Amino acid sequence: MRLGRTLAAQGERQAAIRSLNAAEKLLDASSGQERPAWCSWLSEADLAVDSGQCLLDLGDTARAHHLIGEGQALLPAARDKTRGIFLAYRAESHLNLKEPELAAVAARESLELARRIGAPRCVQLVQDLVPTFHGYREAEGVPELLHLAAS
Repeated sequence: MRLGRTLAAQGERQAAIRSLNAAEKLLDASSGQERPAWCSWLSEADLAVDSGQCLLDLGDTARAHHLIGEGQALLPAARDKTRGIFLAYRAESHLNLKEPELAAVAARESLELARRIGAPRCVQLVQDLVPTFHGYREAEGVPELLHLAAS
């Protein structure tokens, strides 16, 4: 999965897709044993979101957003911190697509969740997006997000 993300960032589409497909196949494969501790955290939700991020890097936004949404839906409530990070990633991708309204919704949800559960990394991910939102002050939801981020 991480190899796929790296290859996508380098624009190596075919190799990235092959790596993601291999990761999905290996995650689904059952050896009858527990997963090793170094990858025990990895779930279908993580794979879906990371694959979505990879596809964003490759410019396949429709499929990417579908996978990211699928990954978010698969997360149990106990993984709210991860959900907040996934929402921040979604906000960033919408900003990259010049979709500030959708970005504001995801960023606001991420920020509210992160503050409620005390997730500083997630708060920082959203704060890092705030300068970009300043260019969209007239877009629906952006003024409210900027106010929330400043408070």
